[in-house]
Amino acid sequence: MNVISCFMDIAANPVTREGKPTTAIFYESNCLEEVCGSCAMLINGRTRMACSALVDNLDQPIRIEPFTKFPVVRDLAVDRQVLFENLKRVKAWVPVDGTYALGSGPRMSPEEQEYAYPLSRCISCCCCMEACPQFNEQTGFVGAAAISQVRLFNTHPTGKALKSERLHALMGDGGIHECGYAQNCVEVCPKDIPLTRSIAEVGGAVMKQALFDLFKR
Repeated sequence: MNVISCFMDIAANPVTREGKPTTAIFYESNCLEEVCGSCAMLINGRTRMACSALVDNLDQPIRIEPFTKFPVVRDLAVDRQVLFENLKRVKAWVPVDGTYALGSGPRMSPEEQEYAYPLSRCISCCCCMEACPQFNEQTGFVGAAAISQVRLFNTHPTGKALKSERLHALMGDGGIHECGYAQNCVEVCPKDIPLTRSIAEVGGAVMKQALFDLFKR
């Protein structure tokens, strides 16, 4: 039985400790198989997915809390819009002009696909951002998820058309220099994405871009 199953049981008959009827717990969930990322929350003080947190494997009593670094909508549901704003900031997409057929895109070798696949597993759960000591309102840090997506799209044959724009987006306030390399992100990522490797590689690329811009003047 996972934590979400507990919430479902409570929702079927929401009562207080005294047995009086009350409102059910408000939470988000969808896939129930650690794919959608919507049920991320703090379970016994640790950021994780409620759908894959098995009750028998957790210390009792189980303490459930919403994320602390995102606005709480209600109960356990939080507003994670900041992640999507950061993804827009770093242009985390593959640019395609027009609505007409452009034909087949560049082919990727099996080696390139093997390299990129782990990076594409991000489910936008924001666990890495919640666990990061540098992600807060004071720093405006974009977070490991957005940085890893920069690495993904900068290695894509079509996506790298915006490579320099993505790197420039990480040079300003809240950019990659805000990272303190605490490595909390890679410890809590439910999809085992090599986030610290992404931060290191993108950091090197940002430095090269800065030097290129300097000597281009």
